[in-house]
Amino acid sequence: MAARTPGTSRADLIADTALALLTERGMRGLTHRAVDELAGLPQGSTSNQARTRQALLEAAVRRQAEREAKVLVPAEMPVPGSGLDELADALALSLHRYLTDHRELLVSRYELALEATRRPELRAYYDAAGRQFRAPLVALMKAAGSSTPERHALSVISFSEGLMFSCAAGSYHAEVPSEPEIRRGFAELLRGMLAAPPLR
Repeated sequence: MAARTPGTSRADLIADTALALLTERGMRGLTHRAVDELAGLPQGSTSNQARTRQALLEAAVRRQAEREAKVLVPAEMPVPGSGLDELADALALSLHRYLTDHRELLVSRYELALEATRRPELRAYYDAAGRQFRAPLVALMKAAGSSTPERHALSVISFSEGLMFSCAAGSYHAEVPSEPEIRRGFAELLRGMLAAPPLR
């Protein structure tokens, strides 16, 4: 039975349990009945909250974004214009925290991302939830002097996503880099993009 944190609503309990099932059993293991059983709820509770599978997946995506926001914490990013060192520090802190303390969220994220490639209606919902992380990064790239902030934000996101996948499900799953090592990687990336003359 999934533990219910005091103050957690039934909707959040159902969504948290859905994420736990995705992590433990994959997409095939996510059913309304399985959520009820793992959450210790009466049969039919999940169906009452999220009547269709699409509704259940949307609840999981919503909760995934809420929980990631507490790990990656966009508000912890430095104010625009603070400098590349401060930005590298903040990015490394968030990413290292994710990799060491919240790796189960990475697995559920990948399950949802893959399912979104097969469900156009979920794709739109998934993309909308992810914009809360993308837009602030674009603004930081612009403030750092980027002439192409969207492209540079994509590079930072790609670096981060690649590191997360490698350390959660790839060949580095048992070798999570330290926070200073991650910081050096971000510093090299940022300085290579923003401190050097742009390539023609």
